[in-house]
Amino acid sequence: MANSRDLWILFTTITLFYLSITTLAFESDPQTKEHRKVLVLLDDLYLRSSHSTFFNSLKTRGYDLEFKLAADSSLSLHRYGHYLYDGLILFSPSTQQFGGSLDSKAVLDFVDSGHDLILAADASASDLIRGIAKEFGVDFDEDDSAVVIDHGSYAVSEKEGDHTLIVGEDFIQSDVILGKNGIQAPVLFRGIAHSLNAANSLVVKALSASPSAYSANPSSKLSHPPSLTGSGISLVSIMQARNNARVMITGSLEMFSNRLFRSGVQRAGNHNKYEKSGNEQFVAELSKWIFHERGHLKAINLRHHKSGESEKPTMYRIKDDLEFYVEIYEWSGKSWEPYVADDVQVQFYLMTPYVLKTLSSDQKGLYRASFKVPDVYGVFQFKVEYHKLGYTSLSLSEQSPVRPYNHNEYERFITTAFPYYGASFVTMAGFFVFSFVFLYQK
Repeated sequence: MANSRDLWILFTTITLFYLSITTLAFESDPQTKEHRKVLVLLDDLYLRSSHSTFFNSLKTRGYDLEFKLAADSSLSLHRYGHYLYDGLILFSPSTQQFGGSLDSKAVLDFVDSGHDLILAADASASDLIRGIAKEFGVDFDEDDSAVVIDHGSYAVSEKEGDHTLIVGEDFIQSDVILGKNGIQAPVLFRGIAHSLNAANSLVVKALSASPSAYSANPSSKLSHPPSLTGSGISLVSIMQARNNARVMITGSLEMFSNRLFRSGVQRAGNHNKYEKSGNEQFVAELSKWIFHERGHLKAINLRHHKSGESEKPTMYRIKDDLEFYVEIYEWSGKSWEPYVADDVQVQFYLMTPYVLKTLSSDQKGLYRASFKVPDVYGVFQFKVEYHKLGYTSLSLSEQSPVRPYNHNEYERFITTAFPYYGASFVTMAGFFVFSFVFLYQK
């Protein structure tokens, strides 16, 4: 009996130790990991060689890629309640059904849990892939045979009349998303068009088609106006969810291929020729943003106190002068660096903001502001809500009660009350004179 009890204790100890190690491995901050694990799902393992340049760029940046076929029966994104991967790349546009325990709901839950996703489709995109994209506010052209065609902005190296390999250079204007140097050459794109759902304000275009582009079947004549035309067509879209998970969706799997990475670019009617397309730089810079190598902020050490003091009080009094501090840093890909901006604000909030103050920066990550507590008492909140294109959102709050003056904190003699004081003394003097006259008159 004693031996059975000892074995049970030993088994329980080993199990708890294993679970603690598993939790540490899967729940540590992604920025502190030496290797972030990414699952890559493919329709065909041949893509490992045809798209090797893109995969190798991720590996050199410290990512541990695990390649599997989309129909693999062992597929699973989590185990024992913990996610096994930090990111997911879906290069399996034609798959009708994922293997194992993976399905569209599992992919959505993966993003809802704060993980990142890259999804690439093409003309063979299945309803499964289209459905996943739709959940993120991206609507691919409903015509399964339609691709993006552009007779005004296509690569001249293509055969006469085939204008499906188009040239795109209408990039999103954001240094944090595409890097400070910008994309140095146009991007080659062959694939299907998509539009953005107006109801989803989080998804934006990273690369738009030119005004002369449209979506149609290149092997048949147009019998009706195309449903998607011009700059309304998005070639590559990105989204940052409210939980700061990031998603990239494109209608071109070929855009990531070695062939288009190495191809030169010359647009029809334009003599400017580029020896190499901007595809490699574009997808590399965009993947850095998707996997939080750029634009990732953290805020620490939120504190506040009365002016001239250093300790945080249990509550403030109306009309107190106070000072507010918070530190904000940005991940540079290797370390946390001070984030410098002039648009970070703090709210002193009670139902509505009574104080809205822009924080000043010391250029070293510390932001501060000084203001006077309003003449209203209640339970206030210090709130920092920071939302900026390309950066992770910051949402900080801390409650602090505000009380009125105590009875012994008011001034003994108030200047504006002097007329009332004078009236009181005049009344007393008049009563004394009246009493003296009334009592002693004969």
